Amino acid sequence: MQEFYAKHVDRIEFHFLPKYAPECNPIERVWWRLHEAITRNHTCPTLMELVDLAIAWLTEQRTFRVQDSVYTIQEMTEAA
Repeated sequence: MQEFYAKHVDRIEFHFLPKYAPECNPIERVWWRLHEAITRNHTCPTLMELVDLAIAWLTEQRTFRVQDSVYTIQEMTEAA
C-alpha cells in the first residue's frame, strides 16, 4: 500500500475517519431506516418472510437522503 501511495501521492487524498462512525457512512442510514420500518417489531414466523419484507421495502425505496451536517452540499458536489 505504501509503495502504491508513493507512486500516486498526487492523485490520492486520505480521509481518516474514526474506527466506528456510522454517521459518516451513508449506507448506515439505509440500515437504520430498514430496522425502524421492518425488523424492529416484525411478527414474521419465519426468516424467509422477514427477508421478503426487507427486500420489498428496499425495492419500494427509490432514493435515500444522505445530506446532513456530516455531508455538506459543497463536499457532495466536489466528490462528483
